[in-house]
Amino acid sequence: MASVSMTVNGKPVTGTIDPRTLLVQFLRENLRLTGTHVGCDTSQCGACVVHIDGKAAKACTVLAVSLEGASITTIEGLASEGGLHPMQEAFREHHGLQCGFCTPGMIMSAVDIVNRRGHQLDEKTIREDLDGNICRCTGYHNIVKAVAAGAEAMGGQGMERKEPPRQAAE
Repeated sequence: MASVSMTVNGKPVTGTIDPRTLLVQFLRENLRLTGTHVGCDTSQCGACVVHIDGKAAKACTVLAVSLEGASITTIEGLASEGGLHPMQEAFREHHGLQCGFCTPGMIMSAVDIVNRRGHQLDEKTIREDLDGNICRCTGYHNIVKAVAAGAEAMGGQGMERKEPPRQAAE
């Protein structure tokens, strides 16, 4: 067994886990944060996207023990106490979901796109940057509209909770 400590959604967490435990398993099984989904077991679908130290990553591809000291944001940590994050609100307003299974990963990827590319996104950019996220229900039209609206609502300011960068182990 191995010990791991990290910050998840702004709160320090620790756990004793099998060293082979994936981040998605740690989030869902140990912390009961079930918004991060497992959709394919092959890192193809993007349903498990979270932010690690402010950057989007597929939680099914990362061992939890490799994230000692990291800052993780899941879909549950995106909203503030005052309401939904602008991207979450845009998905709701523009019907950017159908069954909802892919939605958390889509939203986390969309926030990352805005943080990297700014708030003025065209359809081509959105579609290309969502390439690693699969939706089996919607056909993407409303997802693209939702991402564009959410990006504009974010106003070019990464609305994710900002954490200090992780220090490299010496």
